[in-house]
Amino acid sequence: MPVLGEETSIFPEDLLDTSSGGTSCHGWWVLYTRSRQEKVVARHLLSCEVGFYLPLIKRTLTYGRRRVTSRVPLFAGYLFVCGAEEARVSALTSNQVSRVLPVIDGERLCSDLQRIRRLIAMNAPLTIESRLTRGHWVRIRRGPFEGLEGMVLKRLGQTRLVVSVDFIQQGASIEVEDHWLELIGPRPGADRRSGLGRAAAAITGGRKGLIRV
Repeated sequence: MPVLGEETSIFPEDLLDTSSGGTSCHGWWVLYTRSRQEKVVARHLLSCEVGFYLPLIKRTLTYGRRRVTSRVPLFAGYLFVCGAEEARVSALTSNQVSRVLPVIDGERLCSDLQRIRRLIAMNAPLTIESRLTRGHWVRIRRGPFEGLEGMVLKRLGQTRLVVSVDFIQQGASIEVEDHWLELIGPRPGADRRSGLGRAAAAITGGRKGLIRV
């Protein structure tokens, strides 16, 4: 099965690694790109040496009798940029960006993106969640996802852990076992979710849905 060459999904590599004093970020921006132009914008930012993260997941496509594996954006249309005003201007010079929103709580966004990146790295089957609901905040205490935190939900007899990016009101979920989980209470900052939802709606026009990967 042919595998298409990997795109750079994060620059620099330690962009989200705050625990080891990684890259100093002077602000975050959420970009909403033109249709299917996320990788084009990412390449442009890389050439400009602007910090960014584009969450990518593997997807297998069939062309006749051929099956090709490529990496596609987890959140269609979204790209996360780290930097000051110059970073925003650099993104706009790609001519492939529809909207740019400044992120007030950059620390929280960075924390969300750290969890998303870890989830993707585990290569577990993911379900994209674009209809987030309130739930209990838990931590996985055993199993292959030990230490990962998120919101737990029940769906079709399954227990799923949702790891979300609250600013865009989207996330991804994995199936887990009940006995892996420990309740750690409400998520800090949960009362600000309605404002984050309005920010997401400002970007997408309020699109909602559920996509299976």
